[in-house]
Amino acid sequence: MTTSSVLHAENVVKELGSGAGLVVAVKGVTLDLVPGELTLLMGPSGSGKTTLLSILGCIMKPTSGTIRIADQSLDGLSAEELAKIRRDHIGFIFQSYNLFPTLNALENVRIALDVRGVKGFAATSRSEEVLREVGLGHRLTNYPGNLSGGEQQRVAVARAIASSPSIVLADEPTAALDSENGHAVMSLLSRIAKEQSRSVLAVTHDPRTLGYADRVVRIEDGRIVGEERRPEGINAPEITDLTKRRKLHA
Repeated sequence: MTTSSVLHAENVVKELGSGAGLVVAVKGVTLDLVPGELTLLMGPSGSGKTTLLSILGCIMKPTSGTIRIADQSLDGLSAEELAKIRRDHIGFIFQSYNLFPTLNALENVRIALDVRGVKGFAATSRSEEVLREVGLGHRLTNYPGNLSGGEQQRVAVARAIASSPSIVLADEPTAALDSENGHAVMSLLSRIAKEQSRSVLAVTHDPRTLGYADRVVRIEDGRIVGEERRPEGINAPEITDLTKRRKLHA
């Protein structure tokens, strides 16, 4: 575990099913997440990336291997203790937004604070603050049905960061979005990582996201098969072009 890691996974294995139906979905993965960095976890369907994200997010327990979050080992923790780790340290962003249709934007963010014990004026004030941070200060009382897909995803981002987690995990955050909104959401996630010194990990197979990554981790058949970092001095659009040129000359 590096000294600055907020999450360290070592030799993580996850088996699903049993008997003849046993599948090893994650095979000996070791990974560190550090503050101020946007990491993309990329791989084809069935590569194990969503399963790994669920393990890192304390939703699934690994079959073997160790995970440490904020220098605390998750080994042997109960479901209640894992839930507390999630509440204290992790914000989630889902592909399908997962907003409550009968709650407006402010209420959808505030509910994430309510479950963490933040109530009343403090919860309302913080919810307004993060919605303004993601550019939705004018949409506080709008319901999901009256928001575009990009706006709904920004509400989901606001909800994920409202409790100031050290780690933000995003599952295919651009999959349901058009190009313009996809770029807007990735730019937002990159800004959250840099300006708020959070560790952001996004599972994706969307090549549009490459330009925003500080690091790209590639997974195939449950194993990490490669890792790339953005070269120093290269900005987001340039790294996307660099990736395209590599493919053309491959």
